[in-house]
Amino acid sequence: MNIIVTIGREFGTGGRRIAIELANLLHVNLYDRRILQQLEERYHLTAEQLDKIKAQKKTWWNDFTRLYSQTKAWTETPEGIVEQEVTSELLYNDEKAILEALAEQESCVILGRTGFHIFRDNPNAFKVFLIADKATRRDRVARRLNINEGSADALIDKVDQARENFTRTFSGKSRYDARNYDLVLNVSQLEPRDVALFIADCIRQRYNP
Repeated sequence: MNIIVTIGREFGTGGRRIAIELANLLHVNLYDRRILQQLEERYHLTAEQLDKIKAQKKTWWNDFTRLYSQTKAWTETPEGIVEQEVTSELLYNDEKAILEALAEQESCVILGRTGFHIFRDNPNAFKVFLIADKATRRDRVARRLNINEGSADALIDKVDQARENFTRTFSGKSRYDARNYDLVLNVSQLEPRDVALFIADCIRQRYNP
């Protein structure tokens, strides 16, 4: 039985570190930006450009194409190589297919990528969302990026809104709706390893892997 752990998080909660610790505890792979790297190779776009696509609402696609008009994506066809339009829907569907293929092959931890929605009907998916108070997040972001508190606050708001826009666009749900998850955890002032240990224990109690 392959167990898929999906982790969504507010920006600044230390979710990436927690996901790394959890994957190590469960002895499974963590998939996050590696998925983007596969898309980058296919569409010849940088990870930064892909992130900008994902941060936009569908109605903002024209703005993106104007901004990156020199970036081309190509695909092989029987008639030869032709230009292919890269849309946020195309990227999402490809990423979804990659995630589903990975989950068929192995147990894994998936960070972000609307995993809670992609695996919503999978009985072996344990879906987690991490939150923290604003002060904790502000301090973490300010220290990690060496920026002041005002800039940290602005960045937190920007990233959280971008993630919410993307989630609503492709799932029709808010990522803040606790009904999407098996576990919603406030990690304020908690160490990443302690959080990972708690999540791992919850998973073992449910699935006894």
